[in-house]
Amino acid sequence: MRQVISDSMSAQRFPMILLASFAGLALLQTSVGIYGMISYAVAHRVQEIGIRIALGADQGKVLRLFVREELQLVLSGIAIGIVAALILTRTLSSFSQLLYKVGTADPVTFSTVSILLAGLAALASYIPARRAARVDPMVALRHD
Repeated sequence: MRQVISDSMSAQRFPMILLASFAGLALLQTSVGIYGMISYAVAHRVQEIGIRIALGADQGKVLRLFVREELQLVLSGIAIGIVAALILTRTLSSFSQLLYKVGTADPVTFSTVSILLAGLAALASYIPARRAARVDPMVALRHD
């Protein structure tokens, strides 16, 4: 019986594995892109960070400032992405045979992916923000 079930699922197994690998690569590319974007933004605000620290802002405030700003951008991007995904799922109904007991607009899938992306974005924004919070004010003010 196990062999019969395995043979019946073999036609769907390769497309599911391929789809899962592309989803994993897309998630990796998204997190690297978010990290790169935030690192670039932090690098261009070095003088502002130096002024904030020189005027008395502690590391925690600078850290929270950058993480909060970046998470606002990420959350608005997630909201736009959910709307776009809901619209596009209607056009990609031909892939519905790959989804076993999962609808094209499954709220559990959308919320899980959104939470995962927000968590990765928080981690990707924390690293450059922590580096920015540790900057020496004199070095930052001399930065070109």
